[in-house]
Amino acid sequence: MNKKTRTTILRVILFGGTAISLFFVPWIIVKAWLMPLPGSVQQQVNDAITYGFDGMLVYVQQGDQLGQSYTAGWHDRDNKLPARGDALFKIGSINKLYVASAITLLISDGKLHNEGTLAEYFPELESRIQYADQITLANLVGHTSGIPNFTDTYAYWENPPDTQAEQLALILDKPANFKPGDGYEYSNTNYLLLGELIARAAGVSQAQFIQQRILAPLNLTHTYFSLDEVNMDDLMGGYYVGVEPDIKTNDYGAMIASADDLATFVRALNTGELFTPEQQAIYSSLYVYEHGGLIPGYQTYTAYYPDIDTVVVQCINTTDFNGYEWNLSQVFFSRIGKILHQN
Repeated sequence: MNKKTRTTILRVILFGGTAISLFFVPWIIVKAWLMPLPGSVQQQVNDAITYGFDGMLVYVQQGDQLGQSYTAGWHDRDNKLPARGDALFKIGSINKLYVASAITLLISDGKLHNEGTLAEYFPELESRIQYADQITLANLVGHTSGIPNFTDTYAYWENPPDTQAEQLALILDKPANFKPGDGYEYSNTNYLLLGELIARAAGVSQAQFIQQRILAPLNLTHTYFSLDEVNMDDLMGGYYVGVEPDIKTNDYGAMIASADDLATFVRALNTGELFTPEQQAIYSSLYVYEHGGLIPGYQTYTAYYPDIDTVVVQCINTTDFNGYEWNLSQVFFSRIGKILHQN
């Protein structure tokens, strides 16, 4: 068989594989992915809102320029108030970037060690969490602990527990998903434990430590830890497909921020403003630099593009854990990145 024939066969196989894979991808996602790329971020936001989202906010901050906001849809659907660039929103699991940063600072302070074990820091859990004597701080931060995720509990979001102790109780005495370090599985339980560990090591609450060591130095005055701290009119409405009312008053314990504050933090995290070089090395050994967040009513994503010195924050206020909204949001975030690189 000559080289030309082998190449032709390979192309047929690859094309067939691609066609088969596309067959199993929901066409609404394929459509969003294949549509011609718009010429501007605002056009992309306008297009994205037609896929069933109630409201969308994208914030772009490049170099030393002022940030630019791009919005479409509703800030408040019931009262027909348009989406706002200065809105607050629940950031969901993006808070893990702040928690990992706090852990980095405590390691640098000598109050924690990345090889310290769960049993060492939480002796009361040694008999309640499998492999507690082998799970290290680094395993917790990097999601390689094997501890089950409490939010994966059946019907968790229908009636979430009121306290962290109740959340933790959902996974106690259950077998590990794998031995520490033998796999990767995203687990909110890891960060539930890290929040308590920060409080024990620092002598103040996780929120107080993050406020003192991260938010205050960066002058982040629009980042909050509780619904009680915010003007609810400034909080973007949150909507779940099939649920009529705005659910923004549902308290899931999520951090809340403006896009400007979140972008400032992500830039500082990525460019060295937040840490010393030694601390930056610690952080890099522990965790990632971009993140998404998904809770009922809000899906967010943020990333820093070093090649164009640009931070992007995206918030969409419509979710459906059984639908394609999260996948679509990732497609649109990727397309916005492509637009910024082209421009």
